[in-house]
Amino acid sequence: MLSELPRRTQAIVDSVQDRGPNDTIARRLRELGFVSGEPVEVVARGPIGADPILVQIGFTRFALRRSEAGRVRLRDGEPA
Repeated sequence: MLSELPRRTQAIVDSVQDRGPNDTIARRLRELGFVSGEPVEVVARGPIGADPILVQIGFTRFALRRSEAGRVRLRDGEPA
């Protein structure tokens, strides 16, 4: 899961987990670019409870809640 990825470690997105039909959060994550094959990296974590998480996908950075980042599944194996 993206929420567990160590800081400054690159990985590859495998999928975004839907938590029900018409999951608006999962759909929005995919619209933002969290799709299979895209490289992703955790840039920073918030000071309290590591929330939010600053992630970079491509040249764009997003602040995600840990619960949102937990929906992003990463490919097994070595980091990119």
